[in-house]
Amino acid sequence: MSISTPGGPERRPTVVSTGKKPAAGRPAAGAKATGAKAGPNKSGSAQRAGGGRGPRKPITPVKVSQGRSWGPIALFVAVGVLATSIIGFGAWATFKGSQSWEDKAADIAGIINYRESDPDSLTYESHQSGKIEYKYTPPVGGAHNNAWQRCLGDVYDAPIAAEHAVHSMEHGAVWLTYRPDLPAADVEKLASVIRGNDFMLMSPYEGLDSAVSLQAWGYQLKVDSADDPRIKEFATTLAQNASIEPGVPCSSGNYTTGTGTEPRELAPPTGG
Repeated sequence: MSISTPGGPERRPTVVSTGKKPAAGRPAAGAKATGAKAGPNKSGSAQRAGGGRGPRKPITPVKVSQGRSWGPIALFVAVGVLATSIIGFGAWATFKGSQSWEDKAADIAGIINYRESDPDSLTYESHQSGKIEYKYTPPVGGAHNNAWQRCLGDVYDAPIAAEHAVHSMEHGAVWLTYRPDLPAADVEKLASVIRGNDFMLMSPYEGLDSAVSLQAWGYQLKVDSADDPRIKEFATTLAQNASIEPGVPCSSGNYTTGTGTEPRELAPPTGG
């Protein structure tokens, strides 16, 4: 249709479609203006602010673990162990204190109790003069001389007559013997166990099959080292306890304190 204008007829421009969609946010070609600007696109603004990923999730605070306090725990454990040890030792000491000396002797590793295994070797009828042949070396009891060797913790530096020492054991003495070739330092260790202790004596002994041999009436213990703790255990457990003549002392034998393996014929001391 033609429009009449002062300049002559004018045709309405023809709209040609290009087939392309209008860009986002832009009105399509030929769209009528509404007379007012469109308001801001809230969702679009939010997307632009968030980079198109939507609103961020709140961040959960990270808790930092400080770990256990090991100091008080270690102290508690140490106190517990100490208390248990004290209680255990007290119970052990009470038990040991209630034992008889025979039970304590039986607990010594390696000890031989001839009172049980060979009581006949310990019997005798009366005191004898001269040399006596013994079944065990060193002897642990049996026949003996009428005089005994002093046993007030005496340390003899040379061999003594077994016949006198056996009589001392009858009174309850422990006789410690050692090989003559034992180092001087070891001899001194042994002497520290015996010296000054009543009902104990020691001397070197020829022909020992061990470094040290301890005898009490009916008991024997042989060890290979002067450091063996059983030496003191034997001496303290059996001294005086192993007596078969309780109450008879070692002191009145002090006139037989000499050394030498030949027994001496002396007048019997009082109470022997």
